[in-house]
Formats: sequence, C-alpha cells, structure tokens
Amino acid sequence: MTREDVMQEIATAKTEGRRAYLHSEDLSGTNLSGEDLSDAILTCADLRWANLRGANLRGADLTGTFSVGADLRRTDLSGADLRWTDLADANLSGADLTGADLINANLREANLSGANLSGANLSGADLTDATGYKLEG
Repeated sequence: MTREDVMQEIATAKTEGRRAYLHSEDLSGTNLSGEDLSDAILTCADLRWANLRGANLRGADLTGTFSVGADLRRTDLSGADLRWTDLADANLSGADLTGADLINANLREANLSGANLSGANLSGADLTDATGYKLEG
C-alpha cells in the first residue's frame, strides 16, 4: 500500500464517519510523518522502519503490529492499543503514551527518552535494554 493509498483510506473513512481500516497492510518504510491516523485500525500491520514522527495515533488500534525500528518521535499514542506490538529498536522519544495499553509489547532497545508513560499499562512488556524511561512506584 502506498502513502497515497493510506491517505485515501483515511480521507474516505473520515467522510464516511468510520475508522480507517489498515489491518495487515505493509507500510514498512512508509513516510507518514505528521499525518492524522487517530482511531485508525492498524492491527497486525507491518510498520518496520516507517516514519511516523509527529503523527497523531491517538486511540489507534495497533495490536500486534510489527514496528521494529519505527520512527515514532513526538508521536501522539495516547490511549492507543499497543498490546503484543513489536517496538524493538523503535524511537519513541518525546512520544505521548498516556493511558496506552502496552501489555506484552516488545520494547527491547527502544528509545523512550522523554516519553510520557503516565497511566500506560506495561504489564508483561519487555523493556530489556530500553533507554530513557522511568517507572513510577
């Protein structure tokens, strides 16, 4: 799926009053920086090395996505569903993960510098060698 296809699906979904449906799409390496993907359904999508810097993914369903090495700097992921997501080596610096569901997410070697993890559920998440985060409690 090309960037243009993604943008068309998002526009169509908004016009029709529904969530953009990008389930299992190959978006690896795609530049979606700064785009509004709020509430999109991206379950099981391939987001390896995708550029989502500064994108709005508020409330999006990213369950089971393969997001290794993705650029998610300053991305709004508040309230997003990231259960079972592979975010190994992803750059989440400055990302807003407020209230995000990260149950069983793979965050190995992820950069979480300055990320807001307030209220995020990290139960079972693998934070091995992840950098820049503080857990309260």
